[in-house]
Amino acid sequence: MLKIGILGAGAIGGVLAAALDQNRINARLVALADQDVERARALSARLACHPPVMSIDEMIEHSELAVEAASQAALPDFVPRALARGRDMLIMSVGGLLGREEWFRQAAEKNCRIYVPSGAIAGLDGVKSASVGRLESAVLTSRKPVAALRGSQYVVEKGLALESFTEETVIFDGLAEEAARAFPATSNVAASLRLAVGSSIPVRVRIVAVPGGNQNIHEIQVQGEFGRLRVTVENVPSKDNPRTSQLAAYSAIATLAGLTGSLRVGT
Repeated sequence: MLKIGILGAGAIGGVLAAALDQNRINARLVALADQDVERARALSARLACHPPVMSIDEMIEHSELAVEAASQAALPDFVPRALARGRDMLIMSVGGLLGREEWFRQAAEKNCRIYVPSGAIAGLDGVKSASVGRLESAVLTSRKPVAALRGSQYVVEKGLALESFTEETVIFDGLAEEAARAFPATSNVAASLRLAVGSSIPVRVRIVAVPGGNQNIHEIQVQGEFGRLRVTVENVPSKDNPRTSQLAAYSAIATLAGLTGSLRVGT
């Protein structure tokens, strides 16, 4: 069975660990790592398999596939260590991959694979297929509850008084790369779309603050010689973290299940 280690014992890491513990994935959880060691130990105690809590290096060493479910800030430390050991990776903090072409080159040289789940959006299979031909435009509009935006780097730096908003307000309109830097905790969908589209055209991102909202709603619009694609996903936030959609964790489970299963559906 595939040996999996997880970096991050938060909302997504906990869901993934539970899925492995419950044998919903044909793989074995062999290690947990987290900057907060006590949080990782608490997660291990809740699992029947009681995976050992290790350092990042130890977790990578004991794994065949290392999962990052921590934060963008963890990637500059995590990815080079995993590459140095020739490990495959599944990355949840996708925004941290933008502008890191050297990691992709190193992964190719070492025959490592970097897996990116679809996260909180849908339609990336269609976008990837469409990108084989000529694309004309790609736009992502994300409508987020104030609770999911509160404390974000961009909001703090701009001094945005989110609580004073009385109607939907566009607080960001720019490129996916800019969105990934401005909203490191909530912009992974923008980064995933950027990677799926490729480098032929820019990806525009609009982030809308929704007073009283209770869902993370993402709408993708892509146009090209294939025609027009439009996908909207209305996500229920994770009960443990309002910045994370429940679908994001499910997509990671589905990705891991696909890696260990005999049937693969979609592009």
